[in-house]
This record gives sequence, structure tokens and C-alpha cells, in this order.
Amino acid sequence: MNSMVATPAQKQVVTGAEAAAWAERLRVANINPRTGLATDYLNHFNEAVMLLEMVPDMPECAEDFLTWTPLSYAEHFTASNFKARDLAIEAYERTEPAVRAQFDHITDTMTSILTAVGSAMREVEQDKTRVRLAEQATLWVKPLIAACGGIINGGSEADIDNIMAG
Repeated sequence: MNSMVATPAQKQVVTGAEAAAWAERLRVANINPRTGLATDYLNHFNEAVMLLEMVPDMPECAEDFLTWTPLSYAEHFTASNFKARDLAIEAYERTEPAVRAQFDHITDTMTSILTAVGSAMREVEQDKTRVRLAEQATLWVKPLIAACGGIINGGSEADIDNIMAG
């Protein structure tokens, strides 16, 4: 039985040895061969969460969080030192549309939350309000990062639903 990898961006089907070689390139580059996604992108969101988690103990760290800039998957890899960044972007473009849509929906949600929290932090004057914003944002974003990890690693929709409900 030949394995098949659909490539929506190029509207072609790769089979057999070609598909196996593609999967191996992804695996070696730390990109999930089943989904075409790399967990390295989650570092972008983990950085924001790490900064938010510091705010309760050191409210001045809110300023550090405010320097965080949202980046798309391609923007993250373009700006990163990830060795296989071009391959990561190409694999993302080849990701099954339904998987990519689910992944993009969650990453867009995280970006919206973090952007809104940043805007709110710029507006408030009291550290205790910044602390509450940071704590709430962390509670919202951490499960979404876990859900994205599940998608990247080929978790089922039921797994993701359980993470979101927890």
C-alpha cells in the first residue's frame, strides 16, 4: 500500500518513495510528518505566557510583556533561527486544510487574547489591575497552547475537546 501526502497548496499528490522522503525530511527537521506542523511555533506564545506569569511577583515585567508582538506561523519561522524554517513554512502550506483551519483558529484566538490584554495593560494605571489581567490571560492561553500542541502532534478532536473543557 502506498502512503499518500496531499499537498493542497500545489494541488498534487505525492506517493510512495517520494512521500516517505518528504516525511523523513519533516521528521529530521522536528516537524510532525502527519500534520506538517512544528511545535517551535508554540514558543512564540509560551514566551508571552512566561512574561505574564512574572507580572504577579514583579509588576514591572508588564512592560516586558508589552514588547511582545504577534507573529503568524510564517512570520515566526521567517524571523527565527530554526534550521529548517523554509521547510516548516512549506509544510504548513501543505497541511490538510481542516487541520490548518483548526490550528489557525486557536492561534488566532491566542493572538487576540494577548493583544487585548496588552491593550488593556497599556490603559490601566494600577499594578494590581495589570496583575489580574496577566493572571486571567495566562488561565485562558495555557489550555489553548496545549490544544495547539495536540493538533501539531496529530491528536484527535476528542483530545482537543478534553483539553478545552479542562
